[in-house]
Amino acid sequence: MASVDVDSIKSELEMFDFACDDEVLEKMLEQCMCHRLTSEGIVLEWVAYSTTKKGLKLSLDTLERFEHEVLNKKVKSRPSFSKKEETLNKTRDVNSLHDLIKAEEEEENLLDSYSTPAKGSQKRALTTPEHPRSKRGVSVMPSPHQLLSPASFSPSATPSQKYSARGGRGEVAARFGTVQGAQWTGQRARGPIRVELLEGPEESLVSSYKFMFQRLRDVRNVLTEKMEELGEELRSHFSIEEFSPASLPAQDSVTVLGQVCCDGNGKLNAQSVLLEAGQDQGGRQVPVDLSELKEFSLFPGQVVVMEGMNTTGKKLVASKLYEGIPLPFFTANEQNEDRVEDNEPVMVMVACGPYTPSDSLSFDPLLDLISVIIRDRPDVCILLGPFVDAKHHQIEKCQLTETFEAVFSRCVDSIVEGTKGVGCRLVFVPSLRDVHHHFIYPQPPFTLPDLSREDAERVSLVSDPCTLLIGGVTFGLTSTDILFHMGAEEISSISGSDRFSRILKHMLTQRSYYPLYPPAEEVNLDYERFQMHGQMPVTPDVLIVPSELRYFIKDVIGCVCINPGRLTKGQVGGTYGRLLIQQGPSLAEGKRRNPCVACQVVKI
Repeated sequence: MASVDVDSIKSELEMFDFACDDEVLEKMLEQCMCHRLTSEGIVLEWVAYSTTKKGLKLSLDTLERFEHEVLNKKVKSRPSFSKKEETLNKTRDVNSLHDLIKAEEEEENLLDSYSTPAKGSQKRALTTPEHPRSKRGVSVMPSPHQLLSPASFSPSATPSQKYSARGGRGEVAARFGTVQGAQWTGQRARGPIRVELLEGPEESLVSSYKFMFQRLRDVRNVLTEKMEELGEELRSHFSIEEFSPASLPAQDSVTVLGQVCCDGNGKLNAQSVLLEAGQDQGGRQVPVDLSELKEFSLFPGQVVVMEGMNTTGKKLVASKLYEGIPLPFFTANEQNEDRVEDNEPVMVMVACGPYTPSDSLSFDPLLDLISVIIRDRPDVCILLGPFVDAKHHQIEKCQLTETFEAVFSRCVDSIVEGTKGVGCRLVFVPSLRDVHHHFIYPQPPFTLPDLSREDAERVSLVSDPCTLLIGGVTFGLTSTDILFHMGAEEISSISGSDRFSRILKHMLTQRSYYPLYPPAEEVNLDYERFQMHGQMPVTPDVLIVPSELRYFIKDVIGCVCINPGRLTKGQVGGTYGRLLIQQGPSLAEGKRRNPCVACQVVKI
């Protein structure tokens, strides 16, 4: 291409009587360099464009439009064959073919010199009619250790020394319930356990959806509907006649419905609490004085009913706080009775990522977990993300030699293949920290198009959050760290109470897997989908809430809540959970009996 400068562009423009300043000429020169145009070419393109726009004046703004509408849409012509390809397509004799093979070998050797020793030789096997490539070795499925070899997808991966030297392997870190002669193994004789979505695939999130399209009006409508729904439940349960406007002056005690919020961008405290009323009560915000409340536990986004005085209309002095009401538990009807064939305990194993130490991309913790699954043979294994952790420093620095999707595929293949002989049901739950998956909450399930039909029968791909029915027992699952997010925002004056129990009780009484509003910065929440798929349809028998915080097992208003911890904690090993669930009479001595008869958190 001939050299292009400002003078040549200016002379071409003068031929068509276009006057312009130096800034316009510099911009056109920049466009020539970016789009590989000559001075004559860009001027002709401009003349054609300005003619269609009825004599458009030449300026920086019109050049921007010209580049967007014309230059960016032009298909750059490319030569169909390079010189090397033309040479290769010519008729050759035997000598020239040998020269070609020799040249390719030199290129392969050059490529090898830049590869790492762990990666191995990059040479391609030479396939000829005399030396055909064997197809038998291609169909052999590699073992989980081969699939998850760190050298296969990271040029600098070495096994974590701290993880290998960890102590306390297999120790029970927390326990709940007691069973006479409890056997922590699955009962394979009865056949596979049914794992299904409680609300069915029609009402559940089973595929990806379009996001980043919500309007503030839609968010407000979702929050208002949630407030009205919970408010009606509280009104009927506590026999409240009606709710008063929050900001209306009154000399008598009033009962108001609203959502807790903060008066600034900082952390909520006892002096910054506001109550935002619903649309039916005026929709205004009023400061709340909590000094007369003996006990309270509040967080932003909580729907509450308060009773108190508001003589000026500018501050509500709360004297009573009505707590939320949890949903009823799931009860199996006649159609569901065949889901549990016997009364033997069902073993469920739960593990949460990351599945690699923070100082290495070695999947040794996952391989150890697969060994535990093979040894204990659980009936169901629930695996929560992240599988390819976006917070891992090697992933943050893009130090992989494979795509994120390829590493995830290796990870899943190793789990499916490694547990094939066990035959346990596998449940995969995504995480917002999975770098290869949709970064939205509620999060759609993974897609595994290459899964065989045989493997697909024992693999369940579910969303985050979701409610499952496992052998007639309801499980609530979310991989988002709601405990950490709410723990940073909740305020309380209840003496001797446990923060974890308070947060879990809030989740159950607010009937939501993520009741915090506004959400944490790392959570992109789609409120319309959240209204459909982020609420609890029932109070689950078991609630699984993995967190960075310390592992625990708690019974909160009849629901067994477990934080199994993460399989790795930094550079060292973490924990996983295991449960024994057993269907039986729901009432024992007039009191509800939870089907989770025993639960443990175990060190990997």
